[in-house]
Amino acid sequence: MAVIRSKIGIIGGGISGIAAAKQLAKYEPIVFEATNCIGGVWQHCSYRSTKLQTPRCDYEFSDFPWAQRDNTSFPTYQEILDYLDSYAQHFDVLKFVKFNSKVVEIKFVGDREMNYFGAYGSLLTGNPVWEVAVRTNQSETLQWYAFEFLVMCTGKYGDIPNIPNFPQKKGPEVFKGQVLHTLDYSKLDQEASTRLVKGKKVAVVGYKKSAIDLAVECAEANQGPDGQPCTMVVRTLHWTVPHYSIWGLPFYLFYSTRSSQFLHERPNQGLLRSMLCHMLSPMRRAASKSIESYLEWKLPLEKYGLKPEHPFEEDYASCQMAILPENFFSEADKGKILFKRTSKWWFWEGGVEFDDNTKLEADVVILATGFNGKKKLKAILPDPFRSLVEFPSGMIPLYRGTIHPLIPNMAFVGYLESVSNLHSAEIRCIWLSRLVDDLFKLPSVEKMLEQITQEMEIMKRTTRFYKRNCISTFSINHSDEICKEMGWQFWRKTNWLAEAFSPYNSHDYADAK
Repeated sequence: MAVIRSKIGIIGGGISGIAAAKQLAKYEPIVFEATNCIGGVWQHCSYRSTKLQTPRCDYEFSDFPWAQRDNTSFPTYQEILDYLDSYAQHFDVLKFVKFNSKVVEIKFVGDREMNYFGAYGSLLTGNPVWEVAVRTNQSETLQWYAFEFLVMCTGKYGDIPNIPNFPQKKGPEVFKGQVLHTLDYSKLDQEASTRLVKGKKVAVVGYKKSAIDLAVECAEANQGPDGQPCTMVVRTLHWTVPHYSIWGLPFYLFYSTRSSQFLHERPNQGLLRSMLCHMLSPMRRAASKSIESYLEWKLPLEKYGLKPEHPFEEDYASCQMAILPENFFSEADKGKILFKRTSKWWFWEGGVEFDDNTKLEADVVILATGFNGKKKLKAILPDPFRSLVEFPSGMIPLYRGTIHPLIPNMAFVGYLESVSNLHSAEIRCIWLSRLVDDLFKLPSVEKMLEQITQEMEIMKRTTRFYKRNCISTFSINHSDEICKEMGWQFWRKTNWLAEAFSPYNSHDYADAK
């Protein structure tokens, strides 16, 4: 087959891929989606109880508000999929999407010296830089495409489960019950998922949002005298929040306003501000302690041994704060959810064994152990770029959360986290579209690497969970820097009071001003 040429290719049809397609629509990009629908993790990694962890108004595109944006309830995964589909239909984005088209290989065909040193030039030069092999509908035949610019939107979650390593003869193969990952569980319909856990001794490994939601579904399926409890195997504790109110104050006042983020480190802050930030560190600790004391008062953390030893701020700074389902602890009080703290565990034929020499009998073990997004990237990137995906720190080095300085004519969207990943993806896609339009230029590779290193060092100083590439404690500053490069006004509110004490969201960036 002849190679099909186009200016821009986008890999992935989730939130980031659709946002990128909309912003780059003038170039008629080709979007490759491996499945038969858009939605990414919301489509393929959600349970029946999965909900957004923020109100609607904090998870919307700047030019496409929710129909009921003032509804304070958290939308279900199906509502989010409906919203994304409405967005794609409204802006006629679906015409760019090739469904059931899996990218299996990428080749670099550009100049091997391009964009490695000095200043970047125009990204669209008329010459192909990347060739992409695509398998459609599981066909044996590959279709090759050639692009001047490629946008990677495969995401950090989904597709490739993160499976723990086990000692020899202590892995899933010795267990006589059933082992599956949350990725497998999410593919089950309601009847099948209920049948899997009802009346069974279930162990859920993990204590993040997916594990918590799964434990509640398991408990709900095991009501009544014949129901079996679900045991959560917890290695690392994290702070959980019942709602967005702390001692009667809205949560955003603690971390999501300019005034609250002023207390935290940010890149390029200079000596004077660094000194001021150090002087204000007691106020940062006080804010974290205030939230911790509220959660200890509100939730039975001590009772169940679920109080983390690290400060709340470290979970917020690593985008790991989880909102609890309303009935989580009520199910624990009924004995339907149990907890087992451990540092190491492995399988035995009847269930799970721990490093304190205790054993847990189980019929089903579900691994809520996350995903390996970097492995997914490395599987399709060619050498030598595959080795550049992560620094020794474990983080993906991306300028403005989008451009890898050493990988030419390629962007990555959806790999940087914040309080609202949709907003993070959209504003970076807006920035990317203007970059492709040649409305501004990238700095030199050296300056981009310097900026990336500063951000990584801040993350490492703020939280022990820094490898997640989260900017939640300096997200407004990050958006400010993006606005400056685009020539936009970066103070987006109507008055100084709102600027200081109101939270920022996508709606503030609706107008290019």
